[in-house]
Parts: sequence; C-alpha cells; structure tokens
Amino acid sequence: MKHQTFSERLFDVANLFLLTLLGIATLYPFLFMMKLSFSLGGSMADLSLIPDQLTLSNYVKVLTDSAIVDGFLRTLLRTGLGTVLTVMACILTAYPLAKPYFPNRSFWTAFIVFTMFFSGGLIPIYLLVKSLGMMNSIWALLIPGLIPTFSMIIARNFFMSLPESLEESARIDGANEFVILFRIVVPISMPIIATLVLWTAVHHWNAWFDSLIYIANPKHQVLQVILRRIVLEGTKELVDTTSIGAEGVSSNPDTIKAATVMVATLPIILFYPFLQKYFVKGMLVGSLKG
Repeated sequence: MKHQTFSERLFDVANLFLLTLLGIATLYPFLFMMKLSFSLGGSMADLSLIPDQLTLSNYVKVLTDSAIVDGFLRTLLRTGLGTVLTVMACILTAYPLAKPYFPNRSFWTAFIVFTMFFSGGLIPIYLLVKSLGMMNSIWALLIPGLIPTFSMIIARNFFMSLPESLEESARIDGANEFVILFRIVVPISMPIIATLVLWTAVHHWNAWFDSLIYIANPKHQVLQVILRRIVLEGTKELVDTTSIGAEGVSSNPDTIKAATVMVATLPIILFYPFLQKYFVKGMLVGSLKG
C-alpha cells in the first residue's frame, strides 16, 4: 500500500466516523424494538438495549391473535403472487424493448417512461378498479401496479447488455423467441431477476395504502394495515392492561406493539441475504447500459 498523506488519513477517519454514526442511527431503532418486544413491562421511555425481564408472552399474544395471523397469511399471499406476476410481466415487457429490431421501440419506451412522471391520479384509478369488479379482492392490490416502470427500464437495460451472439446461435438452431427468452436469456439474467424480486417483494410486503382504499372488509386487510391500526389506535384487541400475567407484571401495550412490528419486519429482513450476492451486480449492469 502506498504511503497516505495527512489529508488522505483525515478523510478516511472522517469517513469512518460518519459511516459509524449512520450505522448506529440505522441499527439502533431495530435493536430497540427487538429489546422491547422481548421485555416484560418495558416502556418506550427506557432507551437502553438490555431488557429487565425476558419473556415470549408478547409474541404469544401477537401470534395467537386471529386478525394478525390472517393478515400475515394474506400478506404472504400478496407478496408471493405479486412478486411472481410482476417479475414475469417486467421480463416479458423489457425483453422485446431491448431488441433493436422491435418496431417503434423508441416510441413505446418513451410512452412507458411517460407514466413515471404523469398518471391519472387516485380517483380515476379507484373508479377503474371498481368498474373492473376488483374491489375487495387481491387483484385490486396486484393489477394496478403490475409493471413498475423503473424496474422494467432497469431490466431492459440489462437485456441490452447481453451479447447478441447468444441469441443468434440459438436462432440458427431453430429456437423461437420464447425458447431463447426462457431457456437462454433468463438463466443468465439471475442478477437482474433477483433485483426485481427483492424490490417487488419489499414493495408488496410494506404496502398498505392500496389495501386501505380497495379492501372495505376489515377482516380481509393485509398485515400492514392491521399493524397501522394497532400502533395508531392502541392494542385493546390484543392486551388487557388491567390483567396480571404469569410473571406478576401487567401486560404492556408498548411491548405488544413492538412484538407486532417485529413480526411484520423480520420476514422481509431474513429474505434479503439470499438475494444480496445478485443484487449489486444487477443494479450496476442494469443502470449503466443506455
């Protein structure tokens, strides 16, 4: 390694200091909520990360509540089905737009990009969903945003970076476009597919506003809407603050809220490491190609 000057060392120290502060600011709220979720009689006012008494009773209350369990299952269904449909739709849209021989490619690309900046607004979309008979169904949460424009453009740029010789050799062997796409292009496009899967899964897992609008039956809401109601309106459905638990301490609404937040957060956090090795490569290649 070359000898560093004083200014370079100062820059490295300042950089490390700022990144450390950023890491603490990012990690502390998560650790605090985890600590509170395992606490018995904890409080939001106690900012330490060490619980006084460990307990699983908060998670037992949350995971045995029928509304939360049903919302969790509906969110799993939405995330799984929505991710598969969106990734498939993005690939089927991006692949032809990446081909120079596609008729009027520039026009259709510009037409799709136009939707990133201008839309009909909430009321026309609501009326459209209602007229199509999708109210109170999972399709109202999936179809309106089926193809995210930004994700599709990233996938298109990735496909444009692939060598044309692969497709040309397949055509010589008699393969059609669908065979080329699903047997040659898709297997070597795992970085961008993993990126799309991660983006889409996180979006569907965290989404709540569309469910609040299109799903009128409270019993059919997704987990995030239930979580919002618990955090904003209290936890009367889950805990009776006048009752004394087995440990001799009153049930605490703050710890119940923390356990609910952790139940809603941990699945998507545990999902990320499996796609991390593909994510950075997919982002770089998909964003650099013009």
